[in-house]
Amino acid sequence: MVIGGRMDADRALLTARGELVHGCAATLAGKLARLPAGTARVDLDMSGVHFMDTAGLEFLEVLRAHGRRRSIPVTATRWNGQPRRILELAGLDTTDPLRSPVPENAPARAASAVALERAERLRVLQAEVEQLRRAIASRPVIDQARGVLMATYGCTSDEAWHILREASQLSNTKLRTVAAALTACAAAEGTPLPPEVRTALARAVARRQS
Repeated sequence: MVIGGRMDADRALLTARGELVHGCAATLAGKLARLPAGTARVDLDMSGVHFMDTAGLEFLEVLRAHGRRRSIPVTATRWNGQPRRILELAGLDTTDPLRSPVPENAPARAASAVALERAERLRVLQAEVEQLRRAIASRPVIDQARGVLMATYGCTSDEAWHILREASQLSNTKLRTVAAALTACAAAEGTPLPPEVRTALARAVARRQS
């Protein structure tokens, strides 16, 4: 993440760009530490952040703590996309999550429980995001493998998909691994299919053609 900004009189206008992940809280802390001594307000524009994981909670706490220490107002606004969804699932104000802190007079145990609940929500969403990333990354090779099956066996796209999925199940091999092996085999200097994948693929094709 990159945090830029400028001063407008005694107001710091900061802009964040990139991914809000582990280590970004330290980047923000460094930026805040370098602000002029007379800074009376800090406004952080988050519209340039396109991804956030559980590190977002620590990042926000750094900004909140800075405001408390200096007794100045701080904001983090203009959230969008996946980071905004993270805030929603964490039960925070998507306009400015610093508006929905744990009350200062709350018992330490209650404050800790709320923080843990929010962290768990973010962890679950992060796992979903990671699954989506892997699915998107694997899509091209699966599409290529479907094309190979369609050209080889004269099947439809849907039939090719079912063959791949069945071969994956029969060989107890990840679908993407089966697809990658098939496309590698079909290349100009292709490598042979692993025996278990070859057998499972033959069985899957036979079932579809019977």
